[in-house]
Amino acid sequence: MKATGIVRRIDDLGRVVIPKEIRRTMRIREGDPLEIFTDKDGELIFKKYSPIGELTDFAAQLCDSLRRSSDGIAAICDRDTLIAVAGPGRRELLEKTISPALSEIMDKRGIYRRETGDSELPAAAADEHFCLAVAAPILSEGDVMGAVLFLAPRGAQGAGEVEYRLAQAAAAFLGKQMES
Repeated sequence: MKATGIVRRIDDLGRVVIPKEIRRTMRIREGDPLEIFTDKDGELIFKKYSPIGELTDFAAQLCDSLRRSSDGIAAICDRDTLIAVAGPGRRELLEKTISPALSEIMDKRGIYRRETGDSELPAAAADEHFCLAVAAPILSEGDVMGAVLFLAPRGAQGAGEVEYRLAQAAAAFLGKQMES
């Protein structure tokens, strides 16, 4: 654990303000759920909660199925991280922070499909090898929880109809799973 040197007091309603710098660094937005852990040494640990993170094993199996149904690299991300990847580049992409471009696509709540000639948008923040072919946001109870993705190596052609439909169906399915 890293000390920040920042001290905050608890107000009369039991609230603590998380400083803006820490929220920005940790990508914590207004309304994000936080999980609270306690340590036997008296430490409190706040961790960003990811409902999709609870489905990591299932997401990995779904990615494998999507990969077998298409030629693309299949991936599932939450609002911050690629949590499951199937296909080439798995090691480089798994658990990487998503790119600002992908975050913006999810915020728009529409399905993104790269056509031939469109600019290449990175999937991961620190990756130069793979770009988004399709991104279908996972919506649950009106909130964006993540996205189902098909990725392609840089320079590859745009996404096909199969990948588009698969991502759309998988995102709808995951959204329904999280509602129940």
